[in-house]
Amino acid sequence: MKEKKMDIQEEYETFIQNDEMCDFEQSLAWNKIKTYWTNEQIIIKRDKDIKLAINVLIRKMPIFGNIMYVPRGPIGDIHSEELLEELTTKLKELAKKVKAFVVLMEPDIRVDDEEFKAIAKKLGYKIKSNSKSFRDEIQARHNLRLNLKNRTEEEVFESFASKTRYNIRLSMKKGVEIKELGKDGIEEFYELLKITGNRDGFIIRPIEYYKDLFNYFDGLTILIAYYESTPIAGIMPLTYGNKTWYLYGASSNMHRNVMSTYLLQWEAIKIAMKKNSILYDFKGFSFKDGKPDGLYRFKSGFGTELVELIGEVNLEIKPLKYRLFKTSKKLYTTLRGLKHTHKVKKEEQKEKTLQKEEK
Repeated sequence: MKEKKMDIQEEYETFIQNDEMCDFEQSLAWNKIKTYWTNEQIIIKRDKDIKLAINVLIRKMPIFGNIMYVPRGPIGDIHSEELLEELTTKLKELAKKVKAFVVLMEPDIRVDDEEFKAIAKKLGYKIKSNSKSFRDEIQARHNLRLNLKNRTEEEVFESFASKTRYNIRLSMKKGVEIKELGKDGIEEFYELLKITGNRDGFIIRPIEYYKDLFNYFDGLTILIAYYESTPIAGIMPLTYGNKTWYLYGASSNMHRNVMSTYLLQWEAIKIAMKKNSILYDFKGFSFKDGKPDGLYRFKSGFGTELVELIGEVNLEIKPLKYRLFKTSKKLYTTLRGLKHTHKVKKEEQKEKTLQKEEK
């Protein structure tokens, strides 16, 4: 029985890695990172071959019960009503089994995919495609992606905006050195990440989280940029299946004029091409006052395509309970954000006071 289960898991993993919708968040390795969640896989076959697959994360929410969450899934033939209907039936059966009040999916499906929308609505799903901010969603709905398929390094470089190419060359001229350190770079990267979190006002995970990523993903690495032997920036790209993702980035407050973040991305893109990735995914950006944020300006300069995804595709098992859950979650997120903002401002004020005393 154990060998049979392992065979199914290997079959599932092979399917996910080779499908054009491949995503690391649907991998079995990702389940090991999500330690507070349990998981179930559902596969739909025809003639012994997998046609549609989904990895479901399950977690108990205080007061409300269990939530079923699907990041970047399902994967496979998403335009077959027959397959999606069978998948939906199995999702409902799983929801009943684990006593979940909602199945919340954020698939890698474009917002203009009217064929999928029609099938999903017919099967009882509700679609929310109006999120603009990171705080309104779990996964970013607006993403920037660089196509690498059947392209040379020269062709990719020439597709960058002129200012981006200039900044890459400037960084080289200034003597910025890029080292691929892999797991050995965690400590340096994490120090840079703490600086970035304080500067930009976001909460970072414990260092153990990043160590766990290396334990379970073979295609993960760390690149650090050095200027005058000092680490000033770093990125963490992940290659899984046929794609590479820019997972995390960090930078110090020093020497920002040497444009090391541009050179880091170019080196990561070249590594992705050597690994035969068909796509380098810069991941998401947000909107502020109705306009794209600074992440957009940076990422769009690399010849990327703006991909707007469908957003949340939800199967409400217990609609009233789900509405109450959404309301409480929004309140919690707001309060958490205010608390962190207050903490950052307090630390900034403390730093200014120390600087004045030093003078």
